[in-house]
Amino acid sequence: MDNTAKKNQGGPASWFSALSAHPVLWKRMMLAVTLVVLILFFVLPIVRLIWLSFTEDAVPTWQHYNEVLSDAGTWTVIQNTFWMVLGSTIMTLLLGVFMAWLITYSDIRAKQAIHVMVMLPFIIPSYIITLSWTQLFRDSSWFSGILQWLPGNLETPDLYTLPGMIFMLGLSNYPLVYLFTVAVLRKIPQELLSAARASGSGKWTVFRKITLPLALPGITGGGLLAFLANLDNFGIPAFLGIPGNITVLSTAIYQEVVGFGPSAFARAAVLSVLLGVIALLGTFLQWMLLRKSRELETAHEETGPRFRLGVWRFPAETAVWVALVFISFVPLSSMVSSSLLSAYGVDFSLETITFSNYSYILFENEKTQGAIGNSLMLALWTAVTALIAGTILAYYRVRRPSTLTRSTELITGLPYALPGIVLALAMIFTWMEPIPGWNPGIYGSIGILMIAYITRFMILQVRGSMTALMQVDISMEEASHVFGAKGLIKWRKIMLPLLLPGLISGTMLVFLTSFTELTVSSLLMSAGNETIGVTIFDFEQAGYTHYSTAFSTVVVVLMLMVIGSLMLAHHLWKKKVVKT
Repeated sequence: MDNTAKKNQGGPASWFSALSAHPVLWKRMMLAVTLVVLILFFVLPIVRLIWLSFTEDAVPTWQHYNEVLSDAGTWTVIQNTFWMVLGSTIMTLLLGVFMAWLITYSDIRAKQAIHVMVMLPFIIPSYIITLSWTQLFRDSSWFSGILQWLPGNLETPDLYTLPGMIFMLGLSNYPLVYLFTVAVLRKIPQELLSAARASGSGKWTVFRKITLPLALPGITGGGLLAFLANLDNFGIPAFLGIPGNITVLSTAIYQEVVGFGPSAFARAAVLSVLLGVIALLGTFLQWMLLRKSRELETAHEETGPRFRLGVWRFPAETAVWVALVFISFVPLSSMVSSSLLSAYGVDFSLETITFSNYSYILFENEKTQGAIGNSLMLALWTAVTALIAGTILAYYRVRRPSTLTRSTELITGLPYALPGIVLALAMIFTWMEPIPGWNPGIYGSIGILMIAYITRFMILQVRGSMTALMQVDISMEEASHVFGAKGLIKWRKIMLPLLLPGLISGTMLVFLTSFTELTVSSLLMSAGNETIGVTIFDFEQAGYTHYSTAFSTVVVVLMLMVIGSLMLAHHLWKKKVVKT
């Protein structure tokens, strides 16, 4: 018995008991483990990327920057990136602010349905939206036939150009500006605007001197996200820019890595640093604008109309619905019709309709079957991991605010603030050899995709969980402690029922974003580990448009089913809570 006791004395159970007996030591140990995990997964990849761009055989040098910046092609790429991001950001701001102003302040009807229609281009992956528009504007489409029938020799626009890329990015990301602007416009006190009008100020003066300054935080917040999304986007420049021979920084990094030249990784690292610097400049510009903004908001949102359109209401509603239906449904219908054609380029008729494309991708092609399985597994693991770890981080950030918890939130958000193609390259440099001389075998496996997804999308769950926690008064927790409900009992009986709708919303956002991810996967995927986004991209690049459109249609249907199930579950949950 004594020997057994001596053996157990140094075992895991004794260590756990010792730590439990010293809560301060336990907290310090958990803090140390958390910091190590954050540094290893969130900070080290970025540091390794920057370090590689400045070294040659582990020796510091400016050689790679000199080579890249002295290349005339680099400045062409930077110029293309600048105009693409600037043009698409201006478009997102104009569309987003106008739609938010119209929905928030006018007496236009069916606002909830319009809100859903506005969000549709953002919910569906941008590369699928792009694919649907290319099918709408192809020479043999019904839309092209209508233009040819009209007088004036009209032709469908060429999307494989820089203006085409700007147009697609603007349509894909303007809901970001819309969301942020709607939230802040509803909180501007209506009495303030009425007082200004009563003092003799005209509508334009009120908008310029009161509404716009007070809405600036929302507009700049949404504008920055749109700017970063336009800069980060890989799908649209890849689908339109590569065939059109228009290279931007994200596709230049991709082409460097897949080209496997003698200094491909070093050149890609330099381009990644340049792309990251542009992202930081955009963030700094937002900070400068917010410094000059004024925050004067009501505590509640006012949803009533603030002006009436009168006789112009019906024409305005008609124009809005026609525009939204054309933006959201018409291209998708063209994509679906293309997926039913027996061959690319033939006219749509009863004789050319076939379901063989769907049969091929769902039952005959092992690559597409594997892609669905891989994406589903990655999305589930990412969502569950983010739900648990992200909610824990959010809890300490909200309930125990400190410099440490704020720094943790900042570190967790770094990978999402960086363009996805930059993060993917950083992951390659880190997990090929995390420690000099040691290769864990993660690079080239599906494991690196899982690490990259969790690292990139964790902040979405953290922010969602923080929002949910802020809506639960701390007195609920204090009451549970008074009545003896602590630890797991508190979370199971009290916290989770209150937080569940908010937590699930964040989890579903992580799941859907991971399920259709393309940018990170384009560099990190390997044979046998393809994802949905990469498979659609490969089909399109190889010229198998009938397969890419069929696969995209399946993905859209799956996403709509998931979103519909979530909305139904949320509705049933609200009914249950109301009855309770």
